[in-house]
Formats: sequence, structure tokens, C-alpha cells
Amino acid sequence: MTTLVTHSLEVPGVSRSGSTAYPPHKPRVWKLAEAKAKFSEVVRLAAEGQPQRVTVHGRDAVVVVAATDFERCRARGQSASLHELLSQSPLNRLEFEAEGVKSPVRGVEF
Repeated sequence: MTTLVTHSLEVPGVSRSGSTAYPPHKPRVWKLAEAKAKFSEVVRLAAEGQPQRVTVHGRDAVVVVAATDFERCRARGQSASLHELLSQSPLNRLEFEAEGVKSPVRGVEF
């Protein structure tokens, strides 16, 4: 299964067999009309681990990626926030006093 994504995703260039299938920085680029005419090929290549970039009027519109790659990237974006991670830390109740360093201030002429 393949999913259309409305923003560019960087996914590792590894095919299902474990070999590098494409350079991650160079997905194939299709004009919309060409992608529509050869949609089966676009889907097949994406399913093999090769993202397929589709342009409309010369501008990037979507990137077609394998559903597994999309889910992996989506899950990565749903990780806990820094606040949540620190709140769950065993040191979250640690109290300390912040002592600043006082140093002389120099005069500045304007």
C-alpha cells in the first residue's frame, strides 16, 4: 500500500531486500500528467522504497512513499516532548539553588 504525502519526507534509501535503492537526496521527479499516466509505475517504485516526487506547474506538490516509510516517519513525529520526557525523569523532583556569578559591568560610551 502506498500513501500520497503533501510534504517532503526524507526516508532511508533502503529497499525491502536491504540494499540501497536510491540516493535519499534524489527521488525521481514526475510532472503531474506523467505521474497520472504511469501511476502504477509510480506506486511500484514507491513501494520498493524509492520516494517519487510529483510536481504541479514546476513546483513540488507531493511525494509518494511506501506506507511503511510514511508510518515510520509519522511515528517519529509523535514522540514525547522535551517537557514530557523531563517530567518522567527520576530526577524530576530534584531541587537545587541556582547561584549566578556576579562580575563587574564596564562602562560603555554611546
